[in-house]
Amino acid sequence: MMIRGRGRREDEHSMRGSGIHIGGNNNAPNQNVVGQNISHVHQSASVQGAVDIDTVRGLLVSFRTEVDRNQGNLAHAVALRAMTDTVDASLAEPNPEARVEALRGVVQALPALVAGTVVEQGGEALVHAIAGWLS
Repeated sequence: MMIRGRGRREDEHSMRGSGIHIGGNNNAPNQNVVGQNISHVHQSASVQGAVDIDTVRGLLVSFRTEVDRNQGNLAHAVALRAMTDTVDASLAEPNPEARVEALRGVVQALPALVAGTVVEQGGEALVHAIAGWLS
């Protein structure tokens, strides 16, 4: 014998209307987003304590590749390449104070340079990783 409830079915209908289902844990750097019409959705997660220098280097390489691939579509391609060079040099800097100062400058300036560009996601990921590594 099968028993069916009506309340559950109504809840499912109300959830389908949103078109967006976000799964994952808000404390993790990665989130899964499945749905339709998800433009202008911004989600952030804290990565403090979860980032090491190898993570920052990996994101730096990825971001640099993105910038090189899209340089013709970027108004600030030269500045973005200079920032990647600054991050690269800062990671090798033996003086922790100088390293932190240079990287904080990148964390402050990079989001404005990548905003609205094809490299925005990569730039934001790099910024969040650097900020997480510095803290």
